[in-house]
Amino acid sequence: QVQLVESGGGLVQAEGQLRLSCSDSGRTFTSYILSWFRQAPGKERAFVAGIIRSGATTYYADSEKGRFTITRDNAKNTVYLQKNSQKPGDTAVYYCAAHRTGGTLIYARAAEYEYWGQGTQVTVSS
Repeated sequence: QVQLVESGGGLVQAEGQLRLSCSDSGRTFTSYILSWFRQAPGKERAFVAGIIRSGATTYYADSEKGRFTITRDNAKNTVYLQKNSQKPGDTAVYYCAAHRTGGTLIYARAAEYEYWGQGTQVTVSS
């Protein structure tokens, strides 16, 4: 089981950068595919990016390609989301999620993920 804790959220100006982190204190971090989702007020939780257990393959929502980068450091039990060229539309609560698997398929559906962090608020001002 993982216990995910996000950090790094805050207020950023449009076109600015922000790096979110999600850490796990357990010993099974490498058993999980990890993804970032976000949820804006009044909207459903939406997939942003995912990364397989080794970190060798990533997958992004079409709207985020080229602006966001997901990476993971298995030695530190941490996954990151680097967010560049921020837009006001990126304002949301960002969640880290984990799916335990022996495979390499990254799901974009929130229902596929068993574990979630508490979320971190990102606000982008224009």
